Order: sequence, then structure tokens, then C-alpha cells
Amino acid sequence: MKTQYKNLLRKAATGLVITLTILTAGCKKSFLDVPPQGKQEAVQFFVSESDATKAVNAIYANLRSWQNVAFAPIAIESLGSDETEKGSDPSDATFMNDYDNFTVTSTQGQLSDFWNGQFQNINLCNQVLDNIPAIDMDATLKARYLGEAKFVRAYSYFRLVRAFGDVPLRLALPKDATEYNVPRTAKAQVYAAIEQDLTDAAAILPPTYSGADLGRATKGAALAMHAKVAMYQAKWSDVLSLTNQVMGMGYSLYNNFGQLFRVDKENCSESIFEIQCALISGNPGASNSQFSQVQGVRSVVGGGWGFNIPTQALVDAFETGDPRMDATIIFRGETTPNGDAIPNSVPNPMYNQKSYVPFSQYVTGFNEGCQENVRIMRFAEVLLMNAEANNELGNTADALTSLEKVRARARGLDNTILPKVTTTDQTQLRTAIWHERRVELAMEFDRYFDVIRQGQAATVFGPKGWTAGKNEVWPVPQSEIDLSGGILTQNPGY
Repeated sequence: MKTQYKNLLRKAATGLVITLTILTAGCKKSFLDVPPQGKQEAVQFFVSESDATKAVNAIYANLRSWQNVAFAPIAIESLGSDETEKGSDPSDATFMNDYDNFTVTSTQGQLSDFWNGQFQNINLCNQVLDNIPAIDMDATLKARYLGEAKFVRAYSYFRLVRAFGDVPLRLALPKDATEYNVPRTAKAQVYAAIEQDLTDAAAILPPTYSGADLGRATKGAALAMHAKVAMYQAKWSDVLSLTNQVMGMGYSLYNNFGQLFRVDKENCSESIFEIQCALISGNPGASNSQFSQVQGVRSVVGGGWGFNIPTQALVDAFETGDPRMDATIIFRGETTPNGDAIPNSVPNPMYNQKSYVPFSQYVTGFNEGCQENVRIMRFAEVLLMNAEANNELGNTADALTSLEKVRARARGLDNTILPKVTTTDQTQLRTAIWHERRVELAMEFDRYFDVIRQGQAATVFGPKGWTAGKNEVWPVPQSEIDLSGGILTQNPGY
């Protein structure tokens, strides 16, 4: 039965005519000016170097789609954790509560949105990987484009395998009808494919870009993502080796955590990979990211919809005086560092400051905050992965050094807060590193799966309804099982 994959191909097909030029240096954003309704016949495509460029740019464009940055990621990658809850008005999108209290069933729409969003990315990558090799074009650029596609395919499969466990592994376009509908692949095999893609990508991608290419996947991005994938499999020697490589590539922590997430600090020294978003003058359709909009302060002009709000548990997790709390959370009644007064009348007590765009940057007719990049990997996380790997391998001094770099940046010049961690006990140091991940990476869609891979989910999420042996993964969308004619199977407990 080929319906399942054909549906995905149809959803991905329009991506080939979306063209995106990545951020230029500084804050200027330059995009290929192609009308959204413009289409190119398939028989004329994958012929020239220009076609190859369009196909690869389409991959990046799809990364900022609704399925990739809005409701579905909030549901799948954020709401199950103890740091967020639904937010907005109580009656708005009540189905999102099902992810927060673990009552979601396989027919809920965000599951299929997330599934399809990742497979759309993968389909676009496979089209590039299958078709670009035959194009007569610059050999160096061709190799780089293939490396970029492998990076994004690996990133999308990592999101899938964390969310669902075993998933269909498709590393090429189907050659005939017998290859349209494939069963789920064991997650160990999926992880192996992810790692191979990232190894291949790191071998060919450049360490940096300039001009219009700024923001594309780099060697550092591939190495850092590989380290994270290895961490989820407890391959600590690999995590250490990979993070050490990234730490020698010239990245550095940006000196002001509070300003790190503003639009004018995108692609800074700390950035390893970001989904590139922009407000393109005169083109609201291409300015389509809703990452900031869905999480923005509700009921204010220039704000947003108010979903995915911080919890009191997150507030309580910050140590006294930690400036990252105010840089992470917008509180009702405060005035932000950018001068936006948050009325006491807004419906929610807190909002995500990391996705916030100052209200003065709102342009009528455009999604609020559509210019806000989505931070996927920061150098701070590389340091924390390095600290965790060193601790697990018994390298206590090196673990403390990497941990202290993150805490020192947060501490700034105030030596009365965030004292150095000095314990040499492996268990205590592991707890300290996990705590640092929680507060440093808060509201960055990492906490939920982080706690699961740490083995703490039953304790941390149990009071919310999380059940061991079931909630390590979400249900496979019933719509996909139906389309497959039963070839896809459901996860236990659903």
C-alpha cells in the first residue's frame, strides 16, 4: 500500500519551490524573491546548479513551518515537562492539556502534525540526496549541499525517535510501489542512521559561512548534534570526543545571557545552529514563522497567543539571584528590559521570554515575532554535554571546568551569587550538571526528553500522570497507522 508515503510526498512537493537565502551578516536578511504561488514543472527540475540551490533552500524553509516550530513541538517536546503548561485562555485549545496530563490518545492532531512535519523535512532531504548527485555543477558546492541535507535529515529523525521510538527509516525515495509503505524500524537502527548522517555531514561541511550563507548547517552543528544524539544513548566517550572538537572550533559564550535571545543577537558567537526566520518587507506569506507568535504575551498588541507558559516549578528551580530567571520568564506586571510594560490584566502569570520579540518590532499584517530565529543548539549546551560526559567517565576536574564556564557567564560580575560547584562526588556532580541544564536551557524544548533519558521521569513527571513503560514515547498517530493499512504498529499502552 503506497498511500502513506504518497501523502507525505504531496505535502513535501511544494517545498521545492520555496526558496530561502539564509541570514546575511549582522541583522540584514536576504531572501530569494520568488512568489509563493510560483511553481516549476517537475520534469524541468534537478537539472542545474540553480535547481540544486532551490531544493536545498526549500529544506531550510520547511524547518520554520507550523508543524516544525508551533503547536506540535509545544505539545510533543515541551508540555509534558514540569517547566511548562498550556497557558492562553482556559477555553482555548484545551486539547493541549492532554499532553500536559498524559491523557492524549493516538487520534489527537498534534501527533500527526509533528510526524508529518518531520517526514516532510526528510522527504525534502531525500529528494536532494537522490537527485543532486547527477547534476553537472560545482563539485565542492554539490558535496556541501549533500552534507546540509544529511544534517537536517539527521535532526528530523532525532526528533522523531525521541518522540515515538521506532519509526519508519527511509533514506532514499521509493523506487517502485513496493517501497512506498514501510514498517517501523528499531530505534537502535534509526540512531545508527542518524549518527552516520552526522558523521558524513561533519566530514564535508565548512566550519563557518559568511554573507548570504550565514545560518546554514556547519561542521560544528553536525558535531554538536552528533554529541547530543550520542548522549541520548549514553555513549559518553563519543560525547566527550565530539564536544571537545566543537570546543576547539572558536565558539564562545555570549557575554550577556539576557540579550542572547533577541533578534539582533541571532547567529552570534554562541550560536551553533538556528532555524532562520525573518520579516520580509512586503511578503507576509514568506514571513511565516509562528514560533514567537504562539508563545507571545497574550492580549497585548505585538504580543501573541500566550501558549507554552512557564510554571512556578521552573521559577523555584533557579537559585537565588540567578539572573537567568528574569531573562527566561516574562512576569505579569513587569516591564521588560526592552521597555514593554506587561499589564496586570494579561490572562497568564508568566510567558516565555526566550521567544519574545519586543512589541515595537511588530508590523501590522505579519505574524507577531516572525523575525525571531529558533535556537536549536548553543555552545552552552555543548559545554554542559562535555561536563556530563567527563563526569560519567570519571574526569571530575574537567567536568567542573566546563560546568563553571556556564555558571560564570550567568554570574557575571556578581560573585555573591551562583557559587562555584566544587563537589568531587560523581552523583552529586551529576545532579549539579542536570540542574544547570534545567536552568540554562529552560523553555528551549529540551527539558521533557532530558528528564526521560536521565531516568528521572517517573519521579519528576509521575505526579502529572506520567507512567513508566508507556510515556517514554508518544502514541504513533492513528491516521498514519490507518494509511499504512496496519503495517505501522502502535506503541504499548496506547
